[in-house]
Parts: sequence; C-alpha cells; structure tokens
Amino acid sequence: MADADLLIEELSTYLKPKDVEHVRVAIDFSRIAHQGQMRHSGDPYISHPIAVARILTPLHIDAQAIIAALLHDVVEDTEVTNEQVAEKFGKPVAELVDGLSKLDRIQFETREDAQAENFRKMLMAMARDVRVILIKLADRLHNMRTLDSMAVDKRERIARETMEIYAPIANRLGLNDVHHELQDLSFKYLHPNRYGVLAKALLVARGNRREVVSKILDAIRQALAVANIQAEVTGREKDIYSIYKKMQSKSLAFAEVLDIYGFRVLVNDFASCYVALGALHSLYKPIPGKFKDYIAIPKVNGYQSLHTTLFGPFGTPIEIQIRTHEMHRIAEAGVASHWLYKSGHDSINDLHTKTHQWLQELLESLSQSSDSSEFLEHLKVDLFPDEVYVFTPKGKILSLPRGATGVDFAYSVHTDIGNRCIAIKVNHELVPLRSELRNGDRVEVITAPNAKPNPAWLSYVATSKARSHIRHFLKTMQSGESAQLGERLLNQALHSLGVKPQDIDEAHWNKLLRDTGVKTRQDILADIGLGRRLNMVVARQLANAGDAAAGEAAGHAVVTIQGTEGMAVQFAPCCRPIPGDPIIGVIKSGQGLIVHTHDCPTLRRGRSGSEQWLDVAWDKNINRPFDVSIKLLVADRRGVLAKVASAISEADANIENINFTHEGDYTALHFTLEVNNRLHLANVMRNLRRIPEVVRIIRVKNAT
Repeated sequence: MADADLLIEELSTYLKPKDVEHVRVAIDFSRIAHQGQMRHSGDPYISHPIAVARILTPLHIDAQAIIAALLHDVVEDTEVTNEQVAEKFGKPVAELVDGLSKLDRIQFETREDAQAENFRKMLMAMARDVRVILIKLADRLHNMRTLDSMAVDKRERIARETMEIYAPIANRLGLNDVHHELQDLSFKYLHPNRYGVLAKALLVARGNRREVVSKILDAIRQALAVANIQAEVTGREKDIYSIYKKMQSKSLAFAEVLDIYGFRVLVNDFASCYVALGALHSLYKPIPGKFKDYIAIPKVNGYQSLHTTLFGPFGTPIEIQIRTHEMHRIAEAGVASHWLYKSGHDSINDLHTKTHQWLQELLESLSQSSDSSEFLEHLKVDLFPDEVYVFTPKGKILSLPRGATGVDFAYSVHTDIGNRCIAIKVNHELVPLRSELRNGDRVEVITAPNAKPNPAWLSYVATSKARSHIRHFLKTMQSGESAQLGERLLNQALHSLGVKPQDIDEAHWNKLLRDTGVKTRQDILADIGLGRRLNMVVARQLANAGDAAAGEAAGHAVVTIQGTEGMAVQFAPCCRPIPGDPIIGVIKSGQGLIVHTHDCPTLRRGRSGSEQWLDVAWDKNINRPFDVSIKLLVADRRGVLAKVASAISEADANIENINFTHEGDYTALHFTLEVNNRLHLANVMRNLRRIPEVVRIIRVKNAT
C-alpha cells in the first residue's frame, strides 16, 4: 500500500490530523469494498481510487472530496449502497459519490442515449457542487494514463469522448495542466502513429535547441534586471497536441514549427506585467498581430496573462507569457484555486460566479434538448474552447465562441432579444445576421415586436443557448399551428361520419385522453396536424367515446388552404402550387400537410399506402404572394433582360431569383417570381409574350 502511504503523506501537509484519519478510514473501506476486483492492467482495483485522490492533492482539495474520490466507484461497482456511504461518511460525501455514479441500472436504447443521460446527471451534480467535476476529471485523467490495457476500439471511444467533452470542460474550468494532459493522451490513442513520430521528433529537437533556449532565457533575465523588474523566468516545451494542431492548421512540417518552446515570466504586481512587456519588446522585435491582452479582458475561465510573440535570435519566433504569481495560480488551478488559496481574492470569487452562471445557462439550454444527439451537440458546441470578446452599446464585454454571429450575441443578451431580432449593427454599420463577430466589435441588436426566429438561423449560430432557444421556439410555434390544422382535419373527419363537432363534449375528450395516455387535447390535435395520428381514427374514437352513433358519411368535407397556416402546411417544392391550381393534400408523419398540384409527377411516383390523402381547396380570400418558377427562351440581344424585368414589374410581380443558361442560339432565363394566384401569373406571362425577343415561356413545376 505504498501509494496509500504517499497519499496520507501528501494530505498531512495541508489537512488537519482529524481529517487525515477520516481519509485513512475511507481507504480501508474502499479496499474492503473492492476486495478481489482487478483492473484491466492486472493491478488491484484499489490502486485506481487512490491514484485519483492523489491527482487532487496538489489542488489542496478538502477531505470530503478526497473521501468521495476514494469511494467514487463503490456504489457503482460493489454491493455498497449510497445510504451506507452517507451513514459512514456523511451526507455531503454520499451526494458527491451519487453525482459521480453512472446510470447503469437504467436500460437505454442506444449507447448515445446512455452517454447523454450520464453527462446530464453529472452536469446537474456539478451545478450543485463543482467538486463533482474535479473528481470526475481526476478519474478520467488516471483512466487515460492507464488506457494501454484496454481493447483498441474501447481506447478510441474513450479517447474521443475525452477530447470532445472532458478536455474542453477542464479548459473551461481553467485547469490548464489537466486540459493539456487530457488532450495529449487523447491524441496518443486516436492517432498513435502521428503521436509517436512527433514525440520522437520533439525529443531530437529538444537536444538540438537546448543551447538556443538557454541563450534566450539568459537574455530575457538580463533585460528584466536592467529594467529593475523582479521576475521568475522559465522555459516551457509546448505539448505535442498543440504542435500537431499548428502543423495541421498552417500546413507545416515539424521542421517548420520553430516555436516549440515558450517562455513564462512571473512578476510581483499588475503594473510590472506591462513594464516587463516593454522591456522584452525592446530586447526583441514583436511580430505584428501576435499580442493578446488577457489581463484587461480575461478569458471566461478566469485566465489572465499577456501573450506576445517576438523575433528571437536566428529568426526563431519566441512566445512569451507575462503574468503575476496570483494570475499564475489561477491559470494552473482555475476554479479549484478556491481550495488551493483561500484568500477571498476578488478574481477567485468572480471566477466561481462566472463558472456557476455558465453551468446554469448550459443546463437551461440542455433542458430543452429533446433527444440525446441534440443534447450532445449542444454540450460540445458550448465547450468550444476559443472565444471572441465583443462589446454591448453600453460597453459591457461579452464572451462568445469563435464563429459566433449577431444572432448568438442577441441570445446571449436575453432570450427575448434573440427571438425578436431582425437586424444587427456591428461598429455602427448594418451587417447580415450571419456575419461572424470579431474581437473588439461593438454590437447592437435591432428588434421588432412581432419578429420571430427563422429556421435558417440554425445553420449558422455557434452557441448552444441560441440553438436550443431557436429550436424550442420553432417547436412550440409548429405545435400551435399544427393543432389548428389538426382541429380542422378532425372536424372534417367528424362531418364525414355524420357527427357534429359541437356534440363532442369534455367527457368524450377525457375518455380519449385516458385511453390513449396523452396529456392534453392540444397534443392530440398537434399530432393530427403533423401526421402522427389519422384524423379519421381519432374521429371514430371520439364518436365511440361518447356513444355517438356514427352516421352515414355525409360526403367528404374539403380542407381549405388559406396560405397562412405557417409550418403546419407546406407547399411542395416539386410542383410549387399557387391559388387557382387544382390541388391535393397528403399528410406525412412529422411534416404535417403537404400540398401538391393534381398533376405533380413526383406525387404520382412517390404515392404510398401509408400516407393519408385529403381533398383540399384554396380559400377564396387568400391575400399573400406565392413563389412560382418560369423559364423564358429569348433571343440573345442587347437590353432584353431590362425589357423582361420591366414587363414583370408592370404586371405587379416581384423577382425573387434569376439565372441564365445557354441553349443553342438562345438564352434561357430562369426566374423565381412572387405572384398572388394563377390569374396573376397569366397576366405576367401575357406581358412577357408581347416582347419580340421572347421565343417561348414555360411554367416550371419541377423546380426543386
């Protein structure tokens, strides 16, 4: 039990003797619980929880968390219950252990479902007590260090999960060393050959460049001494994964990556950081565009430092970080600095506040995810490590992921601002909503009371908060519109059975809800509108529920299409029906009512018995434009396009899109127009036929 003795020795440097004794009891308890269990490596299982606890000791984490680390697998892998843990070691320890236990006793349909629910549970426990994730990260780090004993496919799965989830969480919490080691180990198992080649190359380069590094260190120390700055200067070798990323992003060979070494300067106070920066810029020339001030604008994980890249001797780029000792402690320990340095320092308190706020926002976004793939997508998006810092009109700084757009900014300010956003001003100029934001941008959101999210936003937003709120709004809106359509379809089916809708009272509906297990009438109507339930089946159930005699069919009532149904009714892109066209409706599961023209060839080819076909007709009072495609074959003469555009405008139609193709001696003009109905289209085509250069006009119905 040499490792256990080392653990006790390390804990004795900062814990009270009474707490150390509690840890001894926990070691014995865990050893007895795991008696006879072995790891894949062949080591006794107790070696793992002890190693996890030892990873946490440099953070000076408290006795409760150390005990939870020692017991983190006993509930999951042994006969010990959470109640026994609570009785022996107290409720706080039991809650930590419960937050770390997987949901293995619940059966999930897929591995992805199980993974998503385990992450969800862990994040909820983490929001209550951040020690849960510190223990989990230590657990994952030791598992990664001992991954060689696993099967290759399992290694790759665990390494990918670590790279995509755990390493970014460590980065987000400011645990710098843990973040880099998890990345390197994940890279090692995901790309073993690349890792091996780079590790060997780095070993050779270390020897070749030792003299250069020593010379630069001496020069930096001397320059700082001349400037009367007390500083601790160290050289550090970049980790293998960061070198690989640089090679990949800039298409470099290893020999071309000159800055494999970085230098760190630790000074005593805030002002000395900037004085040291000036001294080093006098020693070596700075590379333009390679300076970042994370002191004035800290990263969201609390990290503060000055970063600069200089032209060193022999043209070697030198990366230098300048920070105070206090900033360095937070940079290394992140959110765990609370236990390591109980100073009550403002920066540490601020870091904890930001971390808690991030967790709450993340959980709020994830709570709206309807399935496991959506949940994991939101989680990975939110853990994206690179940030841009932008300003509100009042000068407040907001941090967003790199690639974030004006829509992401709007949702980060407030959900209602995002939902009602119609335009964005960046640095006082209007820009498209999809424009990516850059560091230092001043962003202003323009809203309108009746505006609502656009489904197209989902293709370019970068934050999980924006994505989840857009999806939630669209689903809610679709549900409301689908319920309205469902009610019309149900009424049609009831009429065809000879039952008046007003004869179906609350008792009939309540019996139907009990029989089907559905919570509300609205849900059933929405399901009908979305094609998940057949209106005729529901109508018969309601009629039977009320002992109503389903009379003879009173003819098939026709569903009228108003064009304002929103997402519940879609106009098929294969034939683009417009008012005046003979139409037919088909209900497809999850898509609602799709309206086609009677002669749509796609409809004839794709007709299946599982679809519900409906008689539909245009409402007489439609007052909105519809897209229609036409093709004009014209003689290739100067000014013909202007004549065509003018004729379309005179007919009071709008051009949505235009493109050209050549067909022999003629030019084919392909237009997408907005017209009110078939009569309006006929007027447009009549105007176009009067142009001498127009040889032929065709309405294109298969414009997908």
